[in-house]
Amino acid sequence: MNLSNLFKISFRAILLNKMRTLLTMLGIIIGVASVIAMLAIGEGSKQSIKDSLSSMGSNIITIRPGAGRQGGVRLDMSASQTLTLKDLNFLSKNANLITEISPVVNGSGQSIHGANNWPTTLYGVTPEYLSIRNLEILDGSMFTTQEVNSYSKVCILGKTVIDNLFPNGENPIGQIIRFNKIPLKVIGTLSPKGENAFGQDQDNIILAPFTTIQKRVLAITYLNSIVASAVSEEQASNAVDQLTTLMRESHQLNSSDPDNFNISSQQEILSTMNSTSEMLTILLVAIASISLLVGGIGIMNIMYVSVKERTREIGLRMAVGAKGKDILMQFLIESILISFTGGAIGVLIGLISTYSIKTFAGWPVSITLFSIFISFAVCTVTGIFFGWYPAKKASDLDPIDALRYE
Repeated sequence: MNLSNLFKISFRAILLNKMRTLLTMLGIIIGVASVIAMLAIGEGSKQSIKDSLSSMGSNIITIRPGAGRQGGVRLDMSASQTLTLKDLNFLSKNANLITEISPVVNGSGQSIHGANNWPTTLYGVTPEYLSIRNLEILDGSMFTTQEVNSYSKVCILGKTVIDNLFPNGENPIGQIIRFNKIPLKVIGTLSPKGENAFGQDQDNIILAPFTTIQKRVLAITYLNSIVASAVSEEQASNAVDQLTTLMRESHQLNSSDPDNFNISSQQEILSTMNSTSEMLTILLVAIASISLLVGGIGIMNIMYVSVKERTREIGLRMAVGAKGKDILMQFLIESILISFTGGAIGVLIGLISTYSIKTFAGWPVSITLFSIFISFAVCTVTGIFFGWYPAKKASDLDPIDALRYE
């Protein structure tokens, strides 16, 4: 019997029991739709994290003092004061895998203008900080190196600070605000950036010359951190190694001495976030795949019942010349048709669900051809795997016994 006839026979057999076939498909439909939706959410979250980190500066390398806890032991305060201008100048002179570098001193407090006040973070930096962090001036101008060297009391405001200190839409340029008790003249505003991947408001900041903040606001002689930009994303890891070597040299550490600083890059953070996201995606897909397993078992059960119901039909076909392989192919094709059709419906529902999640929940999603391809592949394998045993049972029936079956 040729293949086209087998398909016609299988298709007619499926149509004779529409409701039973639909219920059999249900597990496959739910499983495929869930897998596509979960993969889309997982891929979307990874892309969102990558875009968010890139918006902060994809090549950023951050050097921090070795303060905090190591091995559960809290370090003394001097460990938080290991970064100095000497380190900054040494790195700026000798590091050739970075394009720009800026010191950072920061403190939290109340920004005040008239009767309005707002809690924010004041960052003391140099003009290079803008390009390192992918920040742009919206209005006004950035302070200059000369203003940094002269301890000028000027600042740049983020949108969140502007909205809360100037709620009536006044132009902040030229206005005087106070951070705690220190007056600062607003000379520029930053383009809004929104929240980053960690839910932090990137617009709730004030930038000012680091010398002004270091001496007149915080009264410290050390740096809270140093940020630099690698020459490229591919060179970020090599740049971290080079900066580590230079920092150890600057701090005159012996080979047996531990680092009294730590260096991290955006690529390391991105890799960690991606690993976590992938683990969660795999977990969600594994849970969704249970529906595919249940659907496969459902196909196997229904096909086994179908063999029992059509035993006399099988015996008649074999009596008029059908071979065992023809019977095997007939029931196997029925199983594959059920799983493949269920998979197609599941893909459609999965796509609709994914776009609904994006539209109504606002979650980032990214549908890939791989997820659709793997869904169809799993459907086909499911149909073959779970349909083979009932089909084999049908092909092994004795024609005489089959014709006598009541």
